[in-house]
Amino acid sequence: MELVCGCYEQVLFGFTVHREPGRSGQSEKWSPVADFTHHGHAASLSAVAVNNRFVVTGSKDETIHIYDMKKKVEHGALMHHNGTINCLKFFGNGHLISGGEDGLICVWDAKRWDCLKSIKAHKGHVTSLSVHPSGKLALSVGTDKTLRTWNLIEGRSAFIKNIKQNAHIVEWSPSGEKYIVVTINKIDIYQLETASIIGTITTAKRISSVTFISGSILAVAGDEEIVRLFDCDSLKCLCEFKAHENRVKDICSFEVPEHHVIVTASSDGFIKMWRHNPAKKTPPSLLCEVNTKARLTCLGVWLDSVTDTKDQLPTAAAPSPVSKEEQEFKTSPPKSDDSAGKQQSKKFGWTKDNKKPTKAENVVSVKKRKLEGILEKKKKKKVQITE
Repeated sequence: MELVCGCYEQVLFGFTVHREPGRSGQSEKWSPVADFTHHGHAASLSAVAVNNRFVVTGSKDETIHIYDMKKKVEHGALMHHNGTINCLKFFGNGHLISGGEDGLICVWDAKRWDCLKSIKAHKGHVTSLSVHPSGKLALSVGTDKTLRTWNLIEGRSAFIKNIKQNAHIVEWSPSGEKYIVVTINKIDIYQLETASIIGTITTAKRISSVTFISGSILAVAGDEEIVRLFDCDSLKCLCEFKAHENRVKDICSFEVPEHHVIVTASSDGFIKMWRHNPAKKTPPSLLCEVNTKARLTCLGVWLDSVTDTKDQLPTAAAPSPVSKEEQEFKTSPPKSDDSAGKQQSKKFGWTKDNKKPTKAENVVSVKKRKLEGILEKKKKKKVQITE
């Protein structure tokens, strides 16, 4: 298990979390240990996403950097957006979806790292996106005051809903039956079947991050030190707790056999892990914490060998919407040049000695392949003329 977080200081931090069995009558002990720091971007980090092998980061420098967590090397960089990368989402291990200030949503092959589809999604910035658990649909919000539904099978817009304010967060529930849209300090809860609002949660301060802990329990963090847990059915606040000394910038969660774990990152430089038992209405208890001494902006948890089956592409026995989508993307390539920046694999800046990793396969530049093809054709024409 690895905590990864980005900051304004352009650095990506990695902390390995060790779990040690507690002594008789005591609970398990969790302790984060510094694993690496990597200064790969030329501007502050704005987004991070993880799957079971890679960590990707987006930045204000308009690039997406890829890190191979198995081999512990920098795998390469993707350069297609013109503007800050605002959101990154993996679907399973096969696809990455990115959204940026240029209004584009890009779908990437997470194995070859080619851009499969580039969509002009919003007239303004793309501020947030979320993929349905089935892989058939995606939602996005932007600064054009619209909520857009995307058909990922056909790679086109399915529905556009005008909203009164610019939303900055959109998120599906784990079951995919509900989704939430966040505008400033208000959370609207939508039902998928009717596409209508079934409830609204309002907080005193601006909301910066949300995460579903379970099908109906939502953790909400904002421009304050407190984190609140809400029931999306009753719309009631189940509990609240002081997580940090400053505003909470990002929050995520995952489940272990004994309990749920909530992870928070704050402008105060701390990353904290909390134990939460949904059966009890008591606030979560602190598992461990680490001080990065940086102004944190984004957070992710890389779970080494743990794979969430609901996030995997279906097998060949059950035809996959993503498989159809992949076929659609291949037959309908984007009009614009879809290029991935070529970059040599680099070892992370480790805080301890490690064995030298093997070089990861470089990200292949599509633009370079096109150029080579043109040069080859010109060479053949010259040979025909001389003959």
